[in-house]
Amino acid sequence: MGDALTVPVLWHGLAVPLSRLLMSVSVGLFVGTLIEALQWTRAVARIAQPLVRLGRLKDVAGASFSLAFFSGAAANAMLAEAHEKGDMTRREVVLSNLFNSLPTYFLHLPTLFFIAAPFIGQAAVFYVSLTVAAALLRTVGIVVLGRLTLPPLPEGCVACLLSEDKKWDWRAALDKTWKRFKRRLPRMVYYTIPIYVAMFFLKRWGAFDAMETWMAENVAFLSWLPPQAMGVIGFHMAAETTAGYAAAGALVATGGLTTKQLVLALLVGNILSSPVRAIRHQFPYYAGIFKPGLAMNLILSNQALRVASILVVTLGYALWG
Repeated sequence: MGDALTVPVLWHGLAVPLSRLLMSVSVGLFVGTLIEALQWTRAVARIAQPLVRLGRLKDVAGASFSLAFFSGAAANAMLAEAHEKGDMTRREVVLSNLFNSLPTYFLHLPTLFFIAAPFIGQAAVFYVSLTVAAALLRTVGIVVLGRLTLPPLPEGCVACLLSEDKKWDWRAALDKTWKRFKRRLPRMVYYTIPIYVAMFFLKRWGAFDAMETWMAENVAFLSWLPPQAMGVIGFHMAAETTAGYAAAGALVATGGLTTKQLVLALLVGNILSSPVRAIRHQFPYYAGIFKPGLAMNLILSNQALRVASILVVTLGYALWG
């Protein structure tokens, strides 16, 4: 159950994180809407134009991809805006969001590496490199899937849109952005706050701990890993990622695991911990940008693709690493 439900606990455990989440999503929503109003999608999409054309995605998907290197919330807000305007179908939004997994991953890559490296040393290079390979694999997969499932774009469509060079009217763009922002902000708050509060209390009541404990205790199918690796997987699932790195570092220091065994244990822990953490952390964020049904669809699609890609690199590393 944790600490008593006091005012300081509610303030630091609920009010402050929720405020930060709302601020982050609000800023991303405003920036994404402003970029769309300024028609920067044509300029920014040039970065990803070859992949966009190959995957039969629209120019706004390329702009969102490029923007995701700097702000995932702004990139998603751009997709949500295009979907609401009817410029993108639901399938195009899902594929475009999945297409953004690579830049979204790179956004957090430095933090991931510099947290892992002090604990596990050289193994951090292998682990991070394999997760990067998984992210690249996801991008290639989405390009192929888009090529197979989306209709061809009109001949020269993207090039035509990208060649337009209108003068930016900042006053008109800001006015248009503010109107759209005020229209969408209440819905974002309406969904985000109750979902986040529900997740907070579910965590305090032990719902997520029970799920993670059950998953951590039912890993008999991982008998191909040494017993010491189960500790790394358990910590990776039942606590924050840093705890998994700390446990891994201790085992490396005492000679309990080889580098390869350690990397495999971290990859397996990453796979098994994904579903619970996705629901706990991502649903309030996505529901603040997209409609709840689409938000859940995006989360499930992202996690399925993420788990599949990490599983592929894990098997590859286990067999040939």
